[in-house]
Amino acid sequence: MGFGTIFATIAMVVIISTSSYLFLTGALFTMDTLSNSLKKINEIDNAKLKTEIEIGTVSVTPSNPGPGSNINVSVNNTGATKILASEFEHIDVFVYYHNYSVAAAENITIHRWIPYNDTDSSALQDNEWTVVNVTRDLINPGIFDPDEEMNIVVRVYPAINGTSPNGNWTKIVMPNGVSDCKYF
Repeated sequence: MGFGTIFATIAMVVIISTSSYLFLTGALFTMDTLSNSLKKINEIDNAKLKTEIEIGTVSVTPSNPGPGSNINVSVNNTGATKILASEFEHIDVFVYYHNYSVAAAENITIHRWIPYNDTDSSALQDNEWTVVNVTRDLINPGIFDPDEEMNIVVRVYPAINGTSPNGNWTKIVMPNGVSDCKYF
């Protein structure tokens, strides 16, 4: 009778010790994972706080060759974050413009997300955009550094030839979500 009580006590101590060890190990692993996630979120938020862009001039010219239009946009990096050339493909360009349809005798409103094309502007296809140049690019060539200006060309088809009281509009969104927009 005494042996059964001792065996039960030892079994309970082993079960409680094992359970406590597993609980503490799981809690420590969870805290480590959570703290790493919070650290990453903090780094992303910090990068967003340091990123700031401003759209300067926007002009529209007929595309050559082709029946579309070229939207020439200058983007100023007024923040403290560098945008690498490898991240240009993650920059989003949105356009909202008007095209007068002769057949329908009305303005057609066109909304588009324009994908990036890493070619020079003479080989640009319809509804694509590319970087023409980055000015004052002496320190880190090919990188969009703070206080630099990036000139891009956006080729859209059909051409911009309509008018509206609200005008046409473009929005540039950096890879971390910081954006600026401008009417033209």
